[in-house]
Amino acid sequence: MAPGGTTAIVGMRELILSRLRDHPEIKSFERDLKHLLSSWFNRGFLQFERIDWRTPAVVLEKLIAYEAVHEIQGWDDLRRRLADDRRCFGFFHPALPDEPLIFVEVALTQGLAGQIQNLIETAPDDQKDEKPDTAIFYSISNCQAGLAGISFGNFLIKQVADAVQSEFADIKQFATLSPIPGFRAWLDDVLVRDTPPFLSEDDLDLLQRCDWRSSELIRQPLKTPLMRLCAPYLVEEKSPSLPFDPVARFHLGNGASVERLNWSGDLSEKGIDQSAGIMVNYLYDSDQIVSNHEAYVRDGTIAASPAVTKLAKDTD
Repeated sequence: MAPGGTTAIVGMRELILSRLRDHPEIKSFERDLKHLLSSWFNRGFLQFERIDWRTPAVVLEKLIAYEAVHEIQGWDDLRRRLADDRRCFGFFHPALPDEPLIFVEVALTQGLAGQIQNLIETAPDDQKDEKPDTAIFYSISNCQAGLAGISFGNFLIKQVADAVQSEFADIKQFATLSPIPGFRAWLDDVLVRDTPPFLSEDDLDLLQRCDWRSSELIRQPLKTPLMRLCAPYLVEEKSPSLPFDPVARFHLGNGASVERLNWSGDLSEKGIDQSAGIMVNYLYDSDQIVSNHEAYVRDGTIAASPAVTKLAKDTD
């Protein structure tokens, strides 16, 4: 009830989470705080707001600071992400004024997008006659480390989809352009244990070179083998019963399906280091979301398009 009390408790849990590894005896205290904050930050208290260029500067500054997926390179970059062919929405809480809890960035496009640099950096085309038919969720950022493990994203995605569809009747497809943050670490482990037969010595040498990152001509020989490895990583690898990849766990748990892999989808240093530059589209099909979610929760079934499924089974 004290002024700033909620902020202090959220900060307390952030500090405790950072000390758990060295002080496991405070785990029960952390669980109590999580239970408390889960009730304080339940869906009924969350305020859904669109964020645009008219939003107060104090909030826009925090978007730049909190963006966790694709770094915002200053005010010009932020202005592009809030342009007319983009949307940004967030959840706020009355006890944390001007502090977004989570926000999602959306691009309005024709068809699925497969390359994040083009999506972010391309200037708006005011002369384009075609109306967008697809909403691409390309960044979802949790802002408060002290609220880790308290899920807002599933509520936010559903509410954003409703808001976008009510504004743009022609948009019929909702999908993500998502990173695959665990792929490269998993791949390195696979190569240590048992190199797949379709990866040649030349491929392995090429994978260790630094210049393949900057040239598609050099990268091209790696496309087929790495895509064949990435597909089973997403739809088959589990730890222990959930998908190995954390972003996959989030979207598949919300009823999405693995729709398409995108070679050279993220050529930033972070994208190369985490996922060898590959990105994935998760599709939110309103007719399949419930059945996908139920199958995932009931028996771990991962929904995927025929093309991704075929790629995952291709071991020859």
